[in-house]
Amino acid sequence: MAISIDLNDHRGQLVGTGGKSPEDPMTTTSRMPRGTPVAPPVAPMGTQWGTPSSSTVASRAKVPARSGPSRYSLMADVAGGVALATLVAVVALWLLDGGIAAVAEPGGLALTTGRLTGLIAADLLLIQVLLMARIPWVERAWGHDVLTRRHRLVGHTSFYLMLAHIVLIVIGYTQSGSLSLLPQIWDLVVNYPGMLLAVAGTVALVAVVVTSIRAARRRLRYESWHLIHLYAYVGVGLALPHELWTGSDFLGSSAATVFWWTLWGVTAGTVVIFRLALPIARSAFHRLTVQAVVPEAPGVVSVVMRGRHLARLGLQPGQFFHWRFLQRPGWTRAHPYSISAVPAADRLRITVRTDGDGGRRLAQLRPGVRVLLEGPYGTLTPDRRLRRDVLLLAAGVGITPMRGLAEHLISEPAAPGRHGLRPPSVILLHRISTPSDVLFSAELAELSRQGDLRVGHLVGPRSVDGSWLPAMQHRMDAARALQHLVPDVADREVYLCGPARWMAAAAGTLRQVGVSPSAIHREDFSW
Repeated sequence: MAISIDLNDHRGQLVGTGGKSPEDPMTTTSRMPRGTPVAPPVAPMGTQWGTPSSSTVASRAKVPARSGPSRYSLMADVAGGVALATLVAVVALWLLDGGIAAVAEPGGLALTTGRLTGLIAADLLLIQVLLMARIPWVERAWGHDVLTRRHRLVGHTSFYLMLAHIVLIVIGYTQSGSLSLLPQIWDLVVNYPGMLLAVAGTVALVAVVVTSIRAARRRLRYESWHLIHLYAYVGVGLALPHELWTGSDFLGSSAATVFWWTLWGVTAGTVVIFRLALPIARSAFHRLTVQAVVPEAPGVVSVVMRGRHLARLGLQPGQFFHWRFLQRPGWTRAHPYSISAVPAADRLRITVRTDGDGGRRLAQLRPGVRVLLEGPYGTLTPDRRLRRDVLLLAAGVGITPMRGLAEHLISEPAAPGRHGLRPPSVILLHRISTPSDVLFSAELAELSRQGDLRVGHLVGPRSVDGSWLPAMQHRMDAARALQHLVPDVADREVYLCGPARWMAAAAGTLRQVGVSPSAIHREDFSW
């Protein structure tokens, strides 16, 4: 029997009742015996994936060791240290090549500063590319969302330094020469080797930066933004001739020549290997094709794919791939979707909303369509945690990675914890707008019978005050509500998946009730 929470109680307290009334915005299993499934108010349409049997759940995937954040922190520190070392090397090589020797000459200060900003901008431009090269150990160390934010920060910094380089160099040449400003600009662009290509590259980078501004991104479809963003590679490539033909700081010494050619070679090789060769090779080897498209709820479908040797992907529950379905126009643009079930030996499943161009195309897929994939990526994995017991918080279709995580977690063997030696206890709270938005009800009910999984639905319209809880007639303290739903929340590891603002609100409440920031795991897929 489900427990309802009456949010209209005149004392403003959480009151458990034995049934469910239509006015109750939330239903939960927080007081039910462990292992008892919740019957959702409205059962969603069935799935062809099927419910996992008790004999197979525990034997599915290997249980990864719970290493916590320490190993990944070390990997992140190494990657950050390498990036910082390249910047130090750039400045050191510039100084060794007499970088400040010409400061006292006419136009020397502008030329000297302009050359240094150009060198740092060039280095940051390559670091920006490497951040999005999808290097597996870098992705695992930082996570795709963190890399995206740092890619944007490094890219904007590089762009502004590049503009400073252009302005300072023009000023310096004007001060040190006999030409006025406009003739000097014309002379630089037309008569210096590689400058016309550099101008074209600058225009491409301007387009990328302008469309990366938040206000501009809101007005663009993802497909349009992604196409424009690819011009960054054009901009980087067009800058190379200018640097090598007219940039004395790039080739002024043997050490500088080796450094810059190595940096360019590593960057180009990394992009070719991890953005092109590896995805093509994996897709050819695993031979994924669409098996079925299954309605799950209004506006939500699952795409079931069949392939071979899928265990060799090294996929963990909670991770995602970038997918390309070779059926309709637009297949060249990859979309990130999480796996929505623990993978079988020959099948994968994703579950997506059908709004937007990408979602509508997926809903129209036909069986047999070939699939290209990049990945796996993502840090919402079981091995990230240090605690045995887990709280999964999801909003809307954000339940997709949680479905696989829940199945994996309850299959783990008994481990020591706050209440002695036992298998992990898992609570899944799913924030939805209406009862018809419930997903995976039959599968989660079966998992609840097989292990210590409790599932609750937080049902109701979006709150106007930015709370992660549903809107309610009388405001309820979010921290108090969470402690009522999950009394031992401070002793659990927490995984979040949903819209960025919703996750931020939930994370704030979790910190209020004593959950350590290192025990909160989330990834933001917004572009």
